[in-house]
Amino acid sequence: MTGTAGRAPVRRSWPGWRPVLGLRGRLLAIGVFGLTVGLALGGLVLLGTLGFVLQRTVDTEAFRTADAVALLAAEDALPDPLPVAGGQVRVQVVDAQGRIRAASIDADRLVPMVRPERLSHHGRQRLEVPAERVGLVGPVRVVAVPAGTAADPLTVLVARSMADVRHSTHVVRTILLVAFPLLVAVLAGVAWRVVGATLRPVEALRRGAEEITGRAGAGRLPVPASADEIHRLAVTLNGMLDRLESARVRQRAFVSDAAHELRSPLTNIRTELEVAQRLADRTDWTVVTANLLADTDRLSRLVDDLLLLARLDEAPPARGTGPVELGALLTEVADRYPSPPVRVAQPAGPLWTIGNVDELRRVLANLVDNAARHAYGDVLLAAEAVGPDTHLVTVTDDGPGIPAADRERVFDRFTRLDDGRARDDGGAGLGLAIVRELVRRAGGSITLTGAQGQQGLRVRLLLPASPADEDGAPKVDAR
Repeated sequence: MTGTAGRAPVRRSWPGWRPVLGLRGRLLAIGVFGLTVGLALGGLVLLGTLGFVLQRTVDTEAFRTADAVALLAAEDALPDPLPVAGGQVRVQVVDAQGRIRAASIDADRLVPMVRPERLSHHGRQRLEVPAERVGLVGPVRVVAVPAGTAADPLTVLVARSMADVRHSTHVVRTILLVAFPLLVAVLAGVAWRVVGATLRPVEALRRGAEEITGRAGAGRLPVPASADEIHRLAVTLNGMLDRLESARVRQRAFVSDAAHELRSPLTNIRTELEVAQRLADRTDWTVVTANLLADTDRLSRLVDDLLLLARLDEAPPARGTGPVELGALLTEVADRYPSPPVRVAQPAGPLWTIGNVDELRRVLANLVDNAARHAYGDVLLAAEAVGPDTHLVTVTDDGPGIPAADRERVFDRFTRLDDGRARDDGGAGLGLAIVRELVRRAGGSITLTGAQGQQGLRVRLLLPASPADEDGAPKVDAR
């Protein structure tokens, strides 16, 4: 027999009311349950309050009668029988030994309503006594009020039946027991209709989403007219659908352009190999090898750029990891090119920014490559501080420039102008797209303008400034 010591216990899932009831049913069940509990608590409070008020009323009337009799006893003018009206009231005046000195016409003249040991001759009392001892119906409430003099202390006892109080509370309890279920049923029906009307826009959203799922192309969810949470939800979902549609269009265009760009070098490679295979011994393998290496380099650069863009799309935008001195970075990038045409106008002092040095180096390298490829004879790199929080880096060339209408479009992926589509340019239209993504990650912005006073193009790169101390070194946050 195999052991079960290390086996995890099996958790059984029993069907409950959640899968059975829909949202409308669950909301109604919760509402009806809360309403029932609230009405039950309210009914209990009402009955308790009603009983307390009626009992206090009976006690007040009994004390009023007892005070009137006590006033007669103080004046030593107790009539016998006592003039007390009401068939549900009994009055006795007893002394300290429990003897009855006076009583109402219906009261017992031999047995006091309250045993002498239960009486306190120094304060007013409220007592409950059996109905048989008094001769009244139902529970009996007795109040005791001291009377007489110090030499002859007396106690006035007034008994009143609580039958009317019990009957009143019973009637109210019966009404509540009958009315509450009817009220709950009516309110449940109203709540069912109200919840259904409230959830109707949600059902419309569900049907709209189901239609969008099975439809080719963009679709929109119905937006209810009411300015509530469901309206905001529909607006948010439509905004999400717009972004998804835009992303889908961009993805399809990106895949199509990438396939087209990849097909070109692959076609060249295949053509070179087929021609070399047919010519056999007459093939100049040195030339073929050079052409294949050129196409392979172009293909490698394109794949590297595509992978970089894919990583930038997936990585969250984040600020840099350390201080970078822009003047030194411009000099480092310019040293890769011959002195003419690339020149550097050194800033007056160190300009520090916060960023990833590799990403900023890639930005400047792409911009200088593009400028050097199109310049007639001069490329100028410069940096300056344009504010307490911003540095400006410019890359200016004297080439043909870019028309103002196309200066934003060139940042799109696989966008090349007509004069840049020659194969010997070596570009696939991804350089400026990579630059824009890297600049955004660094917290900056990039724009294209015409060169001032001459033909050509100027790239303006705004980067956040890092504060420096008096010696020009960057202030690094030690946190």
